[in-house]
Amino acid sequence: MLTIQRLSIDDAKVLIDGARAEASKIGIPMCIAVVDESGNLIAFERMDGGKITSVTVAQDKAFTAAAARKATHEYNAVAVPGNLAFGINSMLGGRLSIVGGGLPVSVAGAVVGGIGLSSGTPQQDMQCAQAGIDHFLATL
Repeated sequence: MLTIQRLSIDDAKVLIDGARAEASKIGIPMCIAVVDESGNLIAFERMDGGKITSVTVAQDKAFTAAAARKATHEYNAVAVPGNLAFGINSMLGGRLSIVGGGLPVSVAGAVVGGIGLSSGTPQQDMQCAQAGIDHFLATL
């Protein structure tokens, strides 16, 4: 029998709060998605001004980070022509994201979920995702 650790709705709200605070600080309205350890959506927020196209992108980034237990930018680094992972972004109906901004959320070495942001540059999305995780971990 397995015991599974996963984020609660309250945890998801804390992650979103931290990510939103950073997005507000840098002046980029974001779409923020938080998923459980299996990549299923727990909570989502589209800040006023967050891009319509970023709704799905943020959710796919969070899905990829949690389900693959890997940051989306790590896939980007290996998904280039000639590498064995080239084309991985076409897997699962194109749902695997290789764009920076999706990070797994880990507690005590176990991936318990993922967070994905979209609407800024990949670097801004990554910055805000990390801020969400930092804010969450500070509450534990």
